[in-house]
Amino acid sequence: MDAALAEFLRGQRERAGSLDAATTTLVAAAESFVLTGGKRLRPAFAYWGYRAAGGDDSDALVATVAALELVQASALVHDDVMDDSDTRRGAPAAHRRFAAEHQAAGWLGDPTDYGTAVAVLLGDLYLVWSDELLHTGGLSPTTLARARPVFDQMRTEVTLGQYLDVLTQATGEPSVDRALSVARLKSAKYTVERPMLLGAALADASPAVQAAYSGYGLPLGEAFQLRDDVLGVFGDPARTGKPAGDDLREGKRTFLVAAAYEGADPATRELLTRRLGDPALDEAGVQELREVIIKTGALERTESRIIELTEAARAALASVALAEPGVAALASLATAATARTG
Repeated sequence: MDAALAEFLRGQRERAGSLDAATTTLVAAAESFVLTGGKRLRPAFAYWGYRAAGGDDSDALVATVAALELVQASALVHDDVMDDSDTRRGAPAAHRRFAAEHQAAGWLGDPTDYGTAVAVLLGDLYLVWSDELLHTGGLSPTTLARARPVFDQMRTEVTLGQYLDVLTQATGEPSVDRALSVARLKSAKYTVERPMLLGAALADASPAVQAAYSGYGLPLGEAFQLRDDVLGVFGDPARTGKPAGDDLREGKRTFLVAAAYEGADPATRELLTRRLGDPALDEAGVQELREVIIKTGALERTESRIIELTEAARAALASVALAEPGVAALASLATAATARTG
């Protein structure tokens, strides 16, 4: 996967250089972000979904599903702009990196505005490239025609899920139902179900296999997001690549937070409302909110739901005959997605 992405991005850098040498700086930044981090989960689910449906390994398959990593890069760059995040994968977020470049060079205008503008363009560029890589990976037009609707629907869903996330932060709605809706659209479908169905479409899998993949992908993707929510509050920054408590400073109304609201008394609810979304929240404030999340039973409830969802996903996968080594790989991916620490 890394080799396919490196080859594609190298070609983009050469093309950009032929247009204007100045654009290679942006493409080099794009290469650096994609090639020095990321779990490759989405292309992995697509790849092993294809293999479990009876498809054979090929360089063309790997290059085609690598397009999902470029969609993910776009989502992360734009997400960091919207959340005004400082770091990503242990390094400055894209908009911070470009702002620092502007400031160091002493260019005209505001460095922050420049950083934001270039990061938005970078995210857009990744999205354009995802289309290009999907169609130039080497699979036949007939095969790609089956997969195209899945790819399009996935990108629509993740964008709408991101909108709901932004909307919920703005309204402050502490609803478990809304938190789950955001998790399903922004992460569950996008991370597991749609990549699995993309692999199924490429392999021309039967309706029974597609149904099993949805039964596996949706709960597993939701469990993945819930684990992400837990790590956003309790994770080790050295492993997550982001400061601990950032989700609390951003005021994200995750399932974890919504469950804390449900389990809180009026005084504790007032504390949650007052402290959540405070960008100046210090370590003591983060620890105070962590204690609330634990004492209200929200952390235990979230962990229990992760286990329940993962078991449902495994059961769905076992409900249909699939091919090895795809089945074993998907079982391993279920553990990697839900039991991770970073």
